[in-house]
Parts: sequence; structure tokens; C-alpha cells
Amino acid sequence: MSDRVDGRLVEISGSLVRAATLVPCALGEVVRVGEERLLAEAIGLEEGFVVAQVYEETAGLRPGEPFHATGCPLSVELGPGLLGGVFDGIQRPLEALAETDGDFLGRGRTAPALARERLWDFSPCVAEGDRLRGGAVLGTVTESPSITHRVLVPPGMEGRVVEIAAAGPRRVADVAARLSTAGGKEAALTLFHAWPVRRPRPFARRIALADPMITGQRVLDTFFPLLRGAAAGMPGGFGTGKTVMQHQLCKWAAADVIVFVGCGERGNEMTRMLRELPLLNDPRSGRALAERTVMVANTSNMPVSAREASIYTGVSIAEYYRDMGLHVALLADSTSRWAEALREISGRLEEMPAEEGYPPYLSSRLAAYYERAGAVETLGGSLGSVTLISAISPPGGDLTEPVTRHTQRFARTFWSLDKERAEARVFPAVSVRASYSDVPPALVAWWAEAAAADWGELRQRALALLEEAERLEGTARLIGTESLPERQRFVLRLGTLFEEGFLRQSAYDPRDASCSPARQARLLRVLLRFHDRGLAAVGRGVAAAALAGLPVVAALERAKAALGEDELGRFDELEAQVDRECFSLEPAAA
Repeated sequence: MSDRVDGRLVEISGSLVRAATLVPCALGEVVRVGEERLLAEAIGLEEGFVVAQVYEETAGLRPGEPFHATGCPLSVELGPGLLGGVFDGIQRPLEALAETDGDFLGRGRTAPALARERLWDFSPCVAEGDRLRGGAVLGTVTESPSITHRVLVPPGMEGRVVEIAAAGPRRVADVAARLSTAGGKEAALTLFHAWPVRRPRPFARRIALADPMITGQRVLDTFFPLLRGAAAGMPGGFGTGKTVMQHQLCKWAAADVIVFVGCGERGNEMTRMLRELPLLNDPRSGRALAERTVMVANTSNMPVSAREASIYTGVSIAEYYRDMGLHVALLADSTSRWAEALREISGRLEEMPAEEGYPPYLSSRLAAYYERAGAVETLGGSLGSVTLISAISPPGGDLTEPVTRHTQRFARTFWSLDKERAEARVFPAVSVRASYSDVPPALVAWWAEAAAADWGELRQRALALLEEAERLEGTARLIGTESLPERQRFVLRLGTLFEEGFLRQSAYDPRDASCSPARQARLLRVLLRFHDRGLAAVGRGVAAAALAGLPVVAALERAKAALGEDELGRFDELEAQVDRECFSLEPAAA
């Protein structure tokens, strides 16, 4: 980096600094401030002055210290070596820096995100004379046993191949190809390229969303399904099980690559996630889940500016793997902390606050972020997707606060975590009453083909039953269960059965941890069969207590763990047992 001084600091306010500059500076340009050259980004321009947000602790900075412009926007390095990596909000490799810096990064410290000396076995896919444009595949490397990394021509680049590297070991900074571009210029392409984090990566066209992002969690897939390439909000107060849910989604979601962004959460929670997540086994390959995950960690004690940037770092990495034709799930924990960073930066800029002190552009920033979800045809002609799942931490569990409310405007799926259910040890603690999902006809058609032709009807009937059972539970608290008619007593018992036999799911049970669409449909059908046969029995005068005491009730509660994916045929036997025992009951004596 040049020793030329491009300006001097004149004001320091928390993570924001103001500098008098001697050279032009662009909005979004990366700058270095102070004697220690702390990393910052220009976010405001005035005549002769630049306002920058610093991505490191500003303690000790003083007016008069130097200001250096770099001429480049805040960017991420995209290439082989991202999988299994742990980065901070501006893509500094934490594990690599920890070897030299210890537990805390030194001020002004930087390091390449991708290891420069690591060798990758490169296999070319083009030949000299081929004409290429942005998004084309130059070659491949095996990044992990489950992911073949496609080395892409950067978007915006076009030309004829005049040189292509032979197959063999290559470093990420080695030249993989040379293109003759317009005007006779020659461009050297390496195994990686940089991309500005705040600019969405281009694609050929968007594709209509039609397939679900199967998570293996029954309450999500059956009642509140998420489309692959869509966005989901997951609000929940402290102790509602957001971390448990994220573990399950990382492990079981039908995605090729998982990008986890820890955005401003507590250090102990983030430490637990960083330690436990890489140790999980990948059920798809039987190997470590870390081989297809990328982690961006930014805790609450780190500068708010880096917290704000971490979301964009994560989604840029997700879009890169999408452009290889992969399906990517990005989990952000949490967008509330990201919005709080926006609020603090806005306050220091002395902008006019809006609701609850958030900046007036909060809604547009959230919209721009969720807009980067989608299923697309890439520039290279393959199909890929980015699915955004954002945890939200509303203060006091208030779902009417601005971040939650704006997320509801842009996310088609909303998984609301309930504290009372979590305290009752019901996991996933998803509130059936406060959650929703936009289920298009295409998704009904997918389920009808993959799992059950009557899935849409089963889902609606089950939701109606759970709604009625919840309403009756409130009534029973007031007047007592004994005062209810027999039919309502039976529906109330059915609500408990559904909760135990379908909604509750154990992450520690090898059969119950994940549930395929076909098994979800069979579970739902047999429970609703008991509903139908039980109501018919009540109509004949059978007491609800007699139905609740049938042996088949215990079998229905255990079916989620007792009957595995290879035992779907045994659900026919369970349905026959439901019919036999319900029909055998005699009406209660008058």
C-alpha cells in the first residue's frame, strides 16, 4: 500500500470518522484511517470531506491522523477455499489470523481470505480459441468431497481464450487463463476474483419458484413450507430455540451449500455455534458438515460497522456458489442486530430518525437484501438458487416492532417461535397461530407428485383441527374440560396427540431428527384417520375418554420415531388398527 497521505482526520464519533481529503473519493470506497491504517468504508461525501465507517475499534484515534484512499469498493474474494472457512464481517480469515494474533485481532490487521499457498487440482474445461463471457466455466477443482468448485469467468468479462493452464496443481492466485478482450487487450484470469459486496451478482433471468426447500422439520415443511429461492423470517425472543432451529436447518435443509452469518449475536452463542456446527455430521455424505458450510462471524462486542457489512459479505458468497449451479441456503442470525447497527450509524450521522429510532431507509435496505434471494438461470446457463432464512430477535418478543413487521412485507414464509412452547420443551417451538406461508399452486402440485395427491387437503384439515383445539383449550381453562361436550373433549385430546405425534420433533432421535415429505404425509394421514373414526365413534355415543384410552393412541404418538423411512408400508397396518379399535368401541351407557 502506498505511503501517500490522501487526507487527515478532523472528527471521530464512535465508529464514524470525518476526514478532510486531498483527492476525490467514491461512495463505498475502502479507505484506511489512522497511523494503524484501520479498515473503513466511505459512506458520505461532502465538499472536501469524507465520512467513513470504521470496521475496527476506533479507541485511540485522534484528529490529524492520516487518511488513505484505496480506490476500490468493499469486496470479497471468491474462489476455492471458502468452504469450511470462518471469516469475520469483512472476510478476514479468523482461524489464520488467530495463529499469529491470538484471541484478539490486531488493529489494522488484514490477511487474504483465501490461502495463497494451498494447491488445488485444476482441470480445464475450455480450449484456446474459445470465446467466453462472464459466468462461463474455465475449469474445475474439487473443493470438498461433496462439492466440485467451478472456476468462473468474472461477470462483465468477455473475450477469446489465448492461453489456458494445463491440468495440475494450481494456487488460487495462479493464472488459469488469458483472454484477448475488446481492443486487443489481454486479461489474466486466476482461480479467484473479487466482487463488491453491495452489488448483487448478475444472472441471465429469474425462474418461477416451484420447488420447496425441504428442511426435514414437519411443522415447517407441512404447515409452513418454504420455496427454494424464497426468503423466510424466523422471529423469536430469548430462549425460544433459534439456535436449535438453525442447527437443524444447517444439517437437514436440502441445500448444496450452507452460509451461516452470525450478525451481532452474543459472543458465547456465536462461540457455541462455531464449535458445534462444524462437528455435525452431514447426513448427505456422512462426512463433516463443515465441508459444505461457510461461516461469517460478527459478535455483539465487535464494531457495529462490521456487523452491518457481514450480511452483504455472506450473501455475496451465497450468490457466488449459486452461479456455479448450486442451491445455497443462507442463515442470518440476526437481522435485528444488523438493523440496530444501521440505527447506531444513522444516529451518529445525525439523520432524522423514524419509528423506534431506526433510519427511514430501514425498509428499503431490508427489501434490497431479500431481493437477493431467488432461483435463477445463471450467466453460464445452469440453474441455481439462494434461499434466505433470517432469524429476528424482537425486543421482548414484540412481533409488531419495525424489523419484524418489515420482514413480513418481503418474506413469503414466516416461522414465529413461541416462548411458551419452548418453555414447555416443545421443539421446534413454532407457533401454528402466528406463523404463515404463501403456498402457491405449484408447491401443491410438487407435494402431490412427491408425497401425496391429497397433501393440500390434509394440510388444510390439520391446520383447522389445530386451530379448533387451541380455541377449545382456552375455553377449557375457563369452564373445565368436564363441562365440554364429548366431541369437543375428543378434539381437545386430538390437539395434544398432534402436538406429541407430529409437531414435536427430537433432534437427538436418529429417526425423528428429519422426516421426508412422504413420511410426513403418511403421519398426517393416519392422525387424521383417527380424527375421522373418532368423531364417528363419538357420534355413536362413545365417550371421548374411551377413545383416548385406546392402545392405538400410544402407537400414534410413537409412530414418528418407531416407523422409519424404509417402513412406510407399516402405516397401512397402523391405519387398519385405528379402524379396528375405533369400530370395536361400544356406546357409553346412558
